[in-house]
Amino acid sequence: MDTVKQKIKTMDLVFIAIFAALMAVCSWISIPMAIPFTLQTFGVFMAVGILGGRRGTIAILVYILLGAIGIPVFANFTGGPGVLFGSTGGYIFGFLFSALVMWAMEKLPGKKAVIQILSMVVGLAICYTVGTAWFMFIYGRQVGAIGLGAALLMCVVPFIIPDIAKIVVAFLLSNRLRNHVRLD
Repeated sequence: MDTVKQKIKTMDLVFIAIFAALMAVCSWISIPMAIPFTLQTFGVFMAVGILGGRRGTIAILVYILLGAIGIPVFANFTGGPGVLFGSTGGYIFGFLFSALVMWAMEKLPGKKAVIQILSMVVGLAICYTVGTAWFMFIYGRQVGAIGLGAALLMCVVPFIIPDIAKIVVAFLLSNRLRNHVRLD
């Protein structure tokens, strides 16, 4: 019995590491802008979609911690506390809050398709909220006050359509791949 439990824990660690690495690769696929277009949110949705709430959230936390210690896992091959506490850091922390929301929604109503999609959309909205609030705070300290409308035009509006596409693709892929990944 202990061997089986240890094997499951080892497999959890392997999948968590794989998805932390996947998020890093997704962040490197980038179109540079003030807030770069990346596939990070796609990696977040895939992690929670395939691994489930607990393992997916841990994978996102590992990804953030790797970046926090300076490993270049964030967009444009960056890492370190300067990125996390810079103007885009709130979106990175927002990934963790997104995963927590998706995990909670997975636990409450279940894993029906509509709930999965809704959890991704709500998770994205949480990420936008945390990231934009942080952006406004940092921008205000560095440049000067910025209104919510201007911040949304810079940080959210350009990303809505690409992020919806990422949700659709992540939903379809995670439902296909989840059946091939033995987690329990």
